[in-house]
Amino acid sequence: MKTRKISKLLSYALRHKPEAFQLDMDENGWVNLDQLITNVKLSGQIINLDLIQQAVVNNDKQRFRLDLANNRIRANQGHSVKVDLELSERIPPEFLYHGTSINTVQKIKEGGIKKMNRQQVHLSKDIQTAKIVGSRHGSPIVLIVAAQKMHDQGMKFYLSENGVWLTDYVHPDFIEFNKI
Repeated sequence: MKTRKISKLLSYALRHKPEAFQLDMDENGWVNLDQLITNVKLSGQIINLDLIQQAVVNNDKQRFRLDLANNRIRANQGHSVKVDLELSERIPPEFLYHGTSINTVQKIKEGGIKKMNRQQVHLSKDIQTAKIVGSRHGSPIVLIVAAQKMHDQGMKFYLSENGVWLTDYVHPDFIEFNKI
């Protein structure tokens, strides 16, 4: 099984549908590796510890994390299932960036950036990363978010282990809609 395919499988199992593989996910999103391997194999797919470790190390976005003992795995962010990633509130930089499709700009102008089916809104620290994220959804556009102003007005920000900034919502007043 290719690393990309393993990564997609891990995203599905650890971020969205642990029940599809009958995984016992704890409140912090951790899943026992042996259970993951066994249950994925029962679904007819080939997976092992070595393939999982390769997917964790080689994932360009560092979406997953193994515990120090290599007994458990979890996704770093992007969950649609409720988990507590135990992240501490952080002070964001002055600006963060949100990559999206040009087709969503009008909705964002009207209603802001919403978390949709995920636990939180994802923001990037740099324009290039945001552009890559936006290109997954069509013609990309990068929106500039006045993160420091949001924080000064009481919005909370968190930084995931792989460098993705998280918040609950971005009001349109804090978004610059110039095309980048």
